[in-house]
Amino acid sequence: MITSLLVANRGEIACRIFRTCRALGIATVAVYSDADAGALHVREADTAVRLPGAAPADTYLRGDLVVAAALAAGADAVHPGYGFLSENADFAAAVQDAGLRWIGPPVKAIELMASKTRAKELMAAAGVPLLAPVDPAAATAEDLPLLLKAAAGGGGRGMRIVRELGDLPGELTAAAAEALSAFGDGEVFAEPYVERGRHVEVQVMADEHDGVWALGTRDCSLQRRHQKVIEEAPAPGLPDGLRERLHEAAVAAARAVGYRGAGTVEFLVAADGRPYFLEMNTRLQVEHPVTEAVFGLDLVALQLRTAEGEPLPSAEPPAPAGHAVEARLYAEDPARDWQPQTGALLSLEVPDEPGVRLDTGYTGGDTIGVHYDPMLAKVIAHAPTRTEAVRLLARALERARVHGPVTNRDLLVRSLRHPDFVGARLDTGFYERHLAELTAPADEAAVRIAATAAAVVEAARNTVGKTAGGFARFGAWRNLPSQPQIRRYRSEPDGREYEISYRPTRDGLEVGTEGVRVVSAGRVRATLDTGGVTAPFHVAVHDGRAYVDTASGAYTFTALPRFTDPADRTEPGSLLAPMPGTVVRLADGLAEGAAVEAGQPLIWLEAMKMEHRILAPASGTLTALHAAPGLQVEVGALLAVVTEPTTDPSEEQPV
Repeated sequence: MITSLLVANRGEIACRIFRTCRALGIATVAVYSDADAGALHVREADTAVRLPGAAPADTYLRGDLVVAAALAAGADAVHPGYGFLSENADFAAAVQDAGLRWIGPPVKAIELMASKTRAKELMAAAGVPLLAPVDPAAATAEDLPLLLKAAAGGGGRGMRIVRELGDLPGELTAAAAEALSAFGDGEVFAEPYVERGRHVEVQVMADEHDGVWALGTRDCSLQRRHQKVIEEAPAPGLPDGLRERLHEAAVAAARAVGYRGAGTVEFLVAADGRPYFLEMNTRLQVEHPVTEAVFGLDLVALQLRTAEGEPLPSAEPPAPAGHAVEARLYAEDPARDWQPQTGALLSLEVPDEPGVRLDTGYTGGDTIGVHYDPMLAKVIAHAPTRTEAVRLLARALERARVHGPVTNRDLLVRSLRHPDFVGARLDTGFYERHLAELTAPADEAAVRIAATAAAVVEAARNTVGKTAGGFARFGAWRNLPSQPQIRRYRSEPDGREYEISYRPTRDGLEVGTEGVRVVSAGRVRATLDTGGVTAPFHVAVHDGRAYVDTASGAYTFTALPRFTDPADRTEPGSLLAPMPGTVVRLADGLAEGAAVEAGQPLIWLEAMKMEHRILAPASGTLTALHAAPGLQVEVGALLAVVTEPTTDPSEEQPV
């Protein structure tokens, strides 16, 4: 019997596992890096053990330190969560060698599935359908497009799509370098890239008594950088025959390796309906809550029970009910190449509605650092039908209050309401096709009205404050200035600027925004009338930023001085670090004096488990280079300067 469990992980998944442990009467132990000393998973655990350092390689990836922590805390079992050491066979063996119970599959199963190339060989022998591998050295134009993948690891690291044969050598080198950096193994293989394929997976649960459940399907096709963004269960629109075939293949895969516990078998379903095995993840998946919602199960509780030797509750899984959709809320800017964001998370509030679930490792007041994945939370909605679940999730996200760094919240809402998603026309190229429209700036008029609300609340904060509740209606202003007051705001993250004028009168506050009338204003809320329609606006102000939440969206503004400082500018052609991170490589031959082309990748920066390319802003000459592999930089650090050629007026030709 498990009495005390250490979770060898952090953030959302650690908190989620602790929740089940509390329900089962199991004591909890957290491990934490120095960067996570005040993190939510540490605050929620019964006890916690420090792993000195901040980088994952020094902390959460140090299996020896984690095992020592479990022994020191008196834990009798270890749950790896997902990521980090969750699919590391050596770590699983070390846990068991230390006399601790491993909450995961047998070491042999992890070893067999650890390499995608070996896993494919095993699945072929078990009769599971596969994509035929392609030898990169012998590839021809007829084999294109190709998908390069890291043999060890996942999460999109080391993956490249090759559409031109001439690009293959360079992409192989880049994929191998990224795979080696991320997983310590540079092995890369190639297979045909399936255009407009769907990413469909089957959750399996197995015990040591030969019981194996196939717990339905999930669609995880909406991905950015080969990483999932929105997932749902069951996968919509699959013919019954295909669904049954996937279930049978998943069970065959689990039995082929003597599996035990929770695992996921992933498939690529081509446009013609043919399925192909991708990989088996020997751990709990990020998207497991949608399966839990549909089947009414706690998969973590089942993991613990099967690890204790119990059989599955029945020969067949429970009957599914309804539909569930999950959205991953990331601190990132989708409009700027998905750049991760850092800083203080001032507020994270999701409506507590029936059918809505929030899994998170953060609360308001926490800090989003540079060392780990930028996912803030998972928001899950469950309802009787897909239409209702999608609508419920979109509305919950729309009404959420998320203040601090830029997030993908607006992208999620727009994605859930996009005609292709609503119509279940899903494939992995969704964002490649629709990203521009999904990240387009919000309607100009709506943003201006939100900025007006920010100005109105600021005026109320400066003028009222003495009235009951800090709330004012008509006639609350006195000592009236004769000239309109001006407030200037920059909308974030699109950078549009708005100038809002207002003037207190004896009848209330009069604003210069056409068609807008102030109904009431207070220190945190304003009610505006626009064309006869009234709506409330909640405004929170932190460090010069105004966060405006409405019933139909949220807006962030930076308050600007009335006049901009002409000295507050950056030299043209400067390449600045968009986030804190580590320079991992430079373009071949890059040095001062080199000629570069506009849009050419010059510098690769790694931050928050993702690799980011720094592109040349224009064609010209590299006149300064401050970046070097291994250099750690802060946001805004000057990496390089590209100088455009100038034209001598004497050389201009007459027109």
